[in-house]
Amino acid sequence: MKKYDDVVVGSGVSGLAMTLFLAMNGRRVLLLEKNHRIGGSLSVFTRDGVPFDTGFHFTGGLQKGGLLYEMLSALGIYDSIEPVFLPEDNANSFFLESENRLYKIPYGFPGLRERLKGYFPSEAAAIDKYFDKVIQVCAQTPSMNLRNPAMNQGHIDEDFMTLDEVLNGLTGNKVLKALLSGFAMCYGVKPQEITFANHSRICLGLYESVARIHGGGNALIEAFQKRFQDFDIEVSCGTTIAEMADIRDNRVGRFILNTGEEIECENCVFTIHPKEILKLIPEGVLSKAFISRVSSFEASTGFFALFATLDPGCGDEGIDNSIVSIFPHTDINQILDPGYEGLGALVLLRSVEEVNGTRKHIINILETSFFEHVEVWKDTRRGLRPQAYLDYKLQRIESIRERIFSVLPKYRDCLRVVDAASVLTFRDYLHSPDGSAYGIKQKVGQYNLFGKLPLRNVFAAGQSSLLPGIIGAMMSSFFVGRSIIKEEKYAGFVGRHL
Repeated sequence: MKKYDDVVVGSGVSGLAMTLFLAMNGRRVLLLEKNHRIGGSLSVFTRDGVPFDTGFHFTGGLQKGGLLYEMLSALGIYDSIEPVFLPEDNANSFFLESENRLYKIPYGFPGLRERLKGYFPSEAAAIDKYFDKVIQVCAQTPSMNLRNPAMNQGHIDEDFMTLDEVLNGLTGNKVLKALLSGFAMCYGVKPQEITFANHSRICLGLYESVARIHGGGNALIEAFQKRFQDFDIEVSCGTTIAEMADIRDNRVGRFILNTGEEIECENCVFTIHPKEILKLIPEGVLSKAFISRVSSFEASTGFFALFATLDPGCGDEGIDNSIVSIFPHTDINQILDPGYEGLGALVLLRSVEEVNGTRKHIINILETSFFEHVEVWKDTRRGLRPQAYLDYKLQRIESIRERIFSVLPKYRDCLRVVDAASVLTFRDYLHSPDGSAYGIKQKVGQYNLFGKLPLRNVFAAGQSSLLPGIIGAMMSSFFVGRSIIKEEKYAGFVGRHL
């Protein structure tokens, strides 16, 4: 029987960060991944030799002093990647079809405030109050400061107020509210469901800067793999935990793998979907209330994705990396409702990659989608779907193309769709139970599966535990990892590496 200090299950960015963090603190770590390679939604795939991102397209917090910059620096990763910052004045554009108007939203708080005040001069006070409130919430969140050894996250008033409630208290302008809540597409929860505090924590980095990484998520995976070589880390793909055994005093004695191997460890950290964790914990260990709580977690939005390229000379020279969001109207709550049958939100993620010495203009196109849209085919698997499903994909591809051409007519003759993926595609490739983009909904009044579980040596981390996205997923790993190695050792780690 093999013995480890810690076992980490799941190799998305949270699992990678957790594994490296624990190993850097002198622990022997086994990383288990169900897929045939590590990285989860960080992974890049190629079609016709062109690289496309699976789930990691852009991020905030990579500027010096930003939270992601500090986490990657502490792990010795930052110098191994090449951030590509989107043009500050043209990073994000929102086109509201109901208004037939484009709004260009920069990053950087001063420019962001002034641009919005230019669009809405009579709402200047509301705009300042909104951003002041975002900054205040994040300053009051201990986990957003790596140097703070306090393990008690605590709660503030904004943890019990929805984004909708705060915006409605600031302004009655529907367009301004839509723009301020537009980054809901980055966490997939309605403004009337997400707390203002979590909205602020997720959006802070995107308000400060927006960047992608040269080489996409694969570059980040490779940087982690390189660092793994310096520590006592073992990685096993195609492997996961099948059973927990010898449970005494609420502590697991043995973990049996799907390969039949058995291992012992001081701690096991799951960075997978909470409902997948629930399947592994033996009956009789958990209370009915705990099971009911986890079972009630709802899926955040998913996406129907088009992977496309632009022909040379398509009119996008000078706009190498930028994001265009197309909203049919200003009601973000309606757009993010699974029962909504109207047009969804479109997000166009434009980037440039060098492919065999040639610059390729790449567009990842995402349209909000839900498992309910494909539930009739839930028992099918990729490569074996019926014709009705293929017809559904073709119809959706054509609908998305026509909407893009109506807003950006210059693309009609030069946009080439290379491939497409539905929520089912993401479910099967990423081993997600529902194919959602951001795990579970982060809702007001919800108690997430985070930190130590009812079994004393089993923990939960990941984007479904604390906050979604790369920053939230990594924050959860630092937070849980800190509780494993204890505060004094954590303080020493931060002191040495930051």
